[in-house]
Amino acid sequence: MSLINTEIKPFKATAFKDGKFIDVTEASLKGKWSVVVFYPADFTFVCPTELEDLADHYAEFQKLGVEVYGVSTDTHFAHKAWHDTSDAIKKVQYPLVGDPTGALTRNFDVMIEEEGLALRGTFVINPEGVIKVCEIHDNGIGRDASELLRKVKAAQYVASHPGEVCPAKWKEGAATLKPSLDLVGKI
Repeated sequence: MSLINTEIKPFKATAFKDGKFIDVTEASLKGKWSVVVFYPADFTFVCPTELEDLADHYAEFQKLGVEVYGVSTDTHFAHKAWHDTSDAIKKVQYPLVGDPTGALTRNFDVMIEEEGLALRGTFVINPEGVIKVCEIHDNGIGRDASELLRKVKAAQYVASHPGEVCPAKWKEGAATLKPSLDLVGKI
């Protein structure tokens, strides 16, 4: 069963953000757009490149009213230690959520049970707490924050323009489509 158009499940976790530990719950993700990015583990190889890429685009996400959350099955203490030792992770200003029990990772169906690690799962969640984008990668394949920004903009556009859809490669300001019988077989 797909998680698309389902509401996020209740959770409580601790995150490292701005030099402090903060609580994060499902309520934290409601009332604004959110991006939740699961990654396998701190102190690894592909993960810091992705988190740094998100950090480099964080201001753009913020302009769209989007909060970003990085999640792994590490603890919030490990996130702090990684932040303190990695130049790439020092750039991260969004919450790094610890999920040592794997509860949150299981809620989003990205747990690799035999390893206790998360797959590379990306979720865009609307202000009502409903998942609108769900993308899961093999752990050897890194993600691109600029493509994620495009998907967030498309999700926001569709949410605010009922009856319109965004075609492939849609960019902000480009033409959209209004599905109708007249379009069938004409595209």
